[in-house]
Amino acid sequence: MSDVKGAAALRATVVFNLGTLGALASDRFAGRVERLGIKPKHAGLLAALDAESAASQQELATRLGVAPSLIVALADQLQELGAVERVRDPGDRRRQVLTLTPEGRYLLARCAEAAEAVDAELTNGLTAAQRTALARHLRTLGEQQLPH
Repeated sequence: MSDVKGAAALRATVVFNLGTLGALASDRFAGRVERLGIKPKHAGLLAALDAESAASQQELATRLGVAPSLIVALADQLQELGAVERVRDPGDRRRQVLTLTPEGRYLLARCAEAAEAVDAELTNGLTAAQRTALARHLRTLGEQQLPH
């Protein structure tokens, strides 16, 4: 039975460690942004809107790899908070685009602060160089997983 892999082999894998740490990080981030009246998915939509100029709900759904109905629901909630607005596209009156409002930019900045606080908690045992390297490696791994 020496060829049977056990707990030590599982704990040595990237996927297990990322999954465990990711669940912990997600829970901590969710707890912090809940204080703002939103969920992590709202923060993701705010970030996507900030990264691009105005975008249609369909374009956002495609870019984020989620169902358009999720974008509509998140946008509805963010619109109620005054964080986004829907505007008719002057080039195509059938199309509505989402844009961040000043309140949305404020909320996004608070989300960034929440993420930075969780980062600090999770990496407090690392040196500055290790934190920088970890962030770079995680970004590289993430980019490699995106469709080309």
